[in-house]
Amino acid sequence: MSFTGISANRQELLQIAEAVAREKSIDKSVVIASIEEAIQKAARSRYGADHDIRVFIDPKSGEMTITRHVTVVPDEELENEYAQKSLTEALKDDKEAFAGKEYSEILPPFELGRVQTQMARQVVTHKVREAEREHQYEEFKDRVGDIVNGTVRRVEYGNVIVDLGKGEGIMRRDQSIPREAFQVNDRIRAYIYDVRRETKGPQIMLSRAHGGFMAKLFAQEVPEIYDGVIEIKSVSRDPGSRAKMAVLSNDNSIDPVGACVGMRGSRVQAVVAELQNEKIDIIQWSPDEATFIVNALAPAEVSKVVLDEEEDRVEVVVPDEQLSLAIGRRGQNVRLASQLTGWQVDIITESQDSERRQKEFAERTALFQEALDVDEVIAQLLVTEGFTSIEDLAFVDENEIAVIEGFDEDTASELQARARDFLERETAEQDAKRKELGVEDGVLDIQGVTMPIAVALGVAGVKTIEDLADLATDEIRGGFEQKGGERVRVPGALESFNLSVPDAENLILNARIAAGWIEAPVVEEVEEAYEEGDLAADADAEVTDLEVEGGEADADATTEQ
Repeated sequence: MSFTGISANRQELLQIAEAVAREKSIDKSVVIASIEEAIQKAARSRYGADHDIRVFIDPKSGEMTITRHVTVVPDEELENEYAQKSLTEALKDDKEAFAGKEYSEILPPFELGRVQTQMARQVVTHKVREAEREHQYEEFKDRVGDIVNGTVRRVEYGNVIVDLGKGEGIMRRDQSIPREAFQVNDRIRAYIYDVRRETKGPQIMLSRAHGGFMAKLFAQEVPEIYDGVIEIKSVSRDPGSRAKMAVLSNDNSIDPVGACVGMRGSRVQAVVAELQNEKIDIIQWSPDEATFIVNALAPAEVSKVVLDEEEDRVEVVVPDEQLSLAIGRRGQNVRLASQLTGWQVDIITESQDSERRQKEFAERTALFQEALDVDEVIAQLLVTEGFTSIEDLAFVDENEIAVIEGFDEDTASELQARARDFLERETAEQDAKRKELGVEDGVLDIQGVTMPIAVALGVAGVKTIEDLADLATDEIRGGFEQKGGERVRVPGALESFNLSVPDAENLILNARIAAGWIEAPVVEEVEEAYEEGDLAADADAEVTDLEVEGGEADADATTEQ
């Protein structure tokens, strides 16, 4: 664009503005405004930077007007005598002058020197580039989650720069499919997972490894997904190797898995080809967490599932011969299942589960024998009936013990009396140990602190309310630290109690309230209506056993409150 003479052909100026606007896909008014600013800056350089000089280009005729403005201000606010005029001075020449009134004069056209021309070019280039970037951002900011087609412009250190026509996207190395190499001018399909506004221009982030890319490909191949009849609930991928996708049908007459596979696998094969032969497991989604986890671990068979909702962990029991299949090559199958379901999956074999159960049975039997001074048969009966601790036996309704085969009310009463005596002796011993460790009585008054917890705190050197209030969550539950460049496990004071993060946080909070460090939060009374069948908020972790027979899994959910 030439700025040598601003009195050049007016139509030529408009033609240049239109050409730049068309090439950069921006509005012509933006280009004209940038030219106005460029000439304004050059005029100030010629007449003085303190002058208020304005430039106006008529967008229809191309005629340019350069004016200098002087504004009337109160006498005490006069700061720039070139662009301002005091009210007193203005009244000498104009009886109708007032603060805020503007006077303007038209300046003659002038030729731009070499420095001024260069300055004008820089201003226009900068403004046009800013407008172009803003246009690109507006063009792509609402297209996050879409698949776009482009051409590879260049490859830099594994990152692929893609020409998208109205913008330029970048696919970083970790967002590409392994072993997939692109050359300049190759056609490419990618998924927009983020659009960021940055100083160097909008960053359009592309991916072929994102789970959304596979989901969008299926939406293009499967009309039922595009129409919303089939819903993709979640996707997990090991790009270029294997993927799992959970689908749900909103129409009972349509099989979601079959619809995604297609006739003779035609639909899924089209997606597999685009993903460099990535193996895809299509799984039926289920609102029942246990059933969904079983489906996600396919093709492995599952015998039992135990959920721990507090920790978002699930223990899966599989037949011994199914262990390697459930885990998958390098843990791929269980990792993908964990990502798909959102649960941390731990897999054990039936023999390991049986061995653990036998060990627990023996330990509980020995505990009841010693604590209650009973023979092995009675202790085993109690364990078989589901009693896991002396506390369970001591405070349960007496009739629940009396109904055990071979027991009567007298036996139940005697067993409960022995259990309570044992707990009293144990409490007295623990209290003595607490005092010996120097744990003050006030620690026991903190909500959440039991006698065993107080003893454990004393062993860890926590003896006062202030000591407990000063702890961090990791110091209670245990955590990891970097020592000598290695990640080392550091045990917590109450690690053996398996406290959840919220429980540990509440313990610290209660100690800080008791220490007077903070005020107790105000609890507003809220009326809550519970419908029949609702679960209490403080329910224990749900434990669900799935017995798999003939390839079908039946969920038996038990919630202990």
